[in-house]
Amino acid sequence: MIVIAHLSDIHVDDSPRSRERTRATMRFLDSLAYDFDAVIVTGDLADNGAESEYAWIRENVLTTRHPVLTCPGNHDRRDVFRRVLLGAEPPAPEAPVNQVLRRDGFVLALCDSSVPGKDEGFLEDETLAWLEEELARTPEGTPVFVGFHHPPTTLGMPYVDGLRQFGEDRLAALTRRHPSVTAFLCGHSHTAAATTFADRPLLVAPGVVSTSKLPWEQTGGPTDYVYRDEMAPSLAFHLLSEDGRLTTHYRSVPLGG
Repeated sequence: MIVIAHLSDIHVDDSPRSRERTRATMRFLDSLAYDFDAVIVTGDLADNGAESEYAWIRENVLTTRHPVLTCPGNHDRRDVFRRVLLGAEPPAPEAPVNQVLRRDGFVLALCDSSVPGKDEGFLEDETLAWLEEELARTPEGTPVFVGFHHPPTTLGMPYVDGLRQFGEDRLAALTRRHPSVTAFLCGHSHTAAATTFADRPLLVAPGVVSTSKLPWEQTGGPTDYVYRDEMAPSLAFHLLSEDGRLTTHYRSVPLGG
């Protein structure tokens, strides 16, 4: 079986709070006597896009024993992300950061849905062309997970839905050409969610730094968006069994220790 650990929205800044919640999540993963096939972080790694934030992430997140793949979110800066986390200079400062992991039995493609200077998401033509190439070179029958930061559909959360991934019809059309796409993985909403997009599962990781309130939980009014310390950091585990069944488990992370 294939197991992917899925984190999102760690929002590391210079505060002890964000760093401890991220550190606790990585400590939890590393304490498990299991070698995950991949650990992914779907965006908003740094809160301000600062080099010092990415340096901390490089030393405290990318050092896990598991293969790690990341993609930018709307709080990230593409040029600093690429230079500090990937050790590469961008072909252009604002070029999208797309990465692929090819392992025995599956492919994981993380697309950059960030739009520099904006909070909403969009997959650039360059990114869609890259994804199409990666899908075309994948052997028939190999499951492919496609990830990004912004969900390409609404989740019933008005604030998040206004900042989702737009232009999603282009991604849906691409998906119809490639039956190997098994599921979409994303973050951005800071809440665990599961729905569908383009007739595939769309699995949303909860936030590490905080948890978004659902509309019926916003007791303080429409701007009462977030649980901060009331809820522990959380993550998702995506399990693809040998018979092709995809199951997602969500887990809260113990703080302290």
